[in-house]
Amino acid sequence: MVRNLTTAEAAGRLTSKLGTYLRPAVLVLDEVGYQPLARDEANLVFQVISKRYEKGSIILTSNKTFSEWGQFFGDEVLATAILDRLLHHCDVVSINGPSYRLKNRLAAITRDQDDPA
Repeated sequence: MVRNLTTAEAAGRLTSKLGTYLRPAVLVLDEVGYQPLARDEANLVFQVISKRYEKGSIILTSNKTFSEWGQFFGDEVLATAILDRLLHHCDVVSINGPSYRLKNRLAAITRDQDDPA
């Protein structure tokens, strides 16, 4: 999403591209915080969140705590503004425990070690 918005902004088509992320009834943003964003990129995320605020649902996944959001958005104030809008009407589902992806891989390794054939 950020790459698409950045490209659209450089081409003078930001308003049109924002519509892509404002139209769906539900917008899913997966792995938020996986890579840090530059200030201008974080501002584009804020624009999407702000324009969808109280108008459309967002499902967001992240492996970062809310206190870490300032780090990957590069600005504590901007991260606070984003979180303020996201958390106002939300349900937070915190999942703690081992990764389901690694669980299957670790089980396979264990089986291989137990069966030295």
